Amino acid sequence: MKTILITGCSSGFGLETARYFLARDWNVIATMRTPNAELLPASPHLRVLPLDVTDPDGIRQLIEAAGQVDVLVNNAGIGMLGALEGISMDKVHEVFETNTFGTMAMTQAVLPQMRARRAGVIINVTSSVTLKPLPLLSVYTASKAAVNAFTESLTLELEQFNVRVNLVLPGRAPTTSFGANAQPRMQGAIPEAYAAMAQNVFAGWQQSTEEVTQAIDVAQAVWQAATDPAAPMRIAAGADAVALM
Repeated sequence: MKTILITGCSSGFGLETARYFLARDWNVIATMRTPNAELLPASPHLRVLPLDVTDPDGIRQLIEAAGQVDVLVNNAGIGMLGALEGISMDKVHEVFETNTFGTMAMTQAVLPQMRARRAGVIINVTSSVTLKPLPLLSVYTASKAAVNAFTESLTLELEQFNVRVNLVLPGRAPTTSFGANAQPRMQGAIPEAYAAMAQNVFAGWQQSTEEVTQAIDVAQAVWQAATDPAAPMRIAAGADAVALM
């Protein structure tokens, strides 16, 4: 029985992906900053462990506790919505520490065992905003686009060890906690000079009739990447992301 380790499982894509793999009899290590096993069905195949992907000691302790990891899903991320002019560099660093450097750190931590076994899959969850840029998301988009480039290069680096690396690019997903977890970082992030544009952008999102991404779409895309050696390196998740791809 294979083991999948998923970061950012307290809500949204990570939570649904953990449920999806549990239902298919995988061993699942679901990580959260504040572990809550009640979010997932009780199972002898489930371990819910604490993890902050910006904490090197926490990552080391997690990997030691996890044992063999066959599939790593780098899903943990934080949102950032605002005009660049209104976003402090401290907030920019905060977004990159989780979305970009956290992904790199987790990947680096599992590589020795995957390389030694000459087997493993690493799946990085980014965003369809890297396919079609949107206003007020410059910092978030940059943090995710960096992971895209990282993944593309890493794929070539690791193929000699039979370790696969995939990208899952979800579309717009109102069911996730993006807005909620971005809220504390949005204070003052839309200066008055950008207010009218922001109102138009938000109104457009609310009135959009396009089909949006659901968490199950992402779980299914992760499943494809994890189980199909012939899966493309880039997998769009959700009808809107598929259309953009």
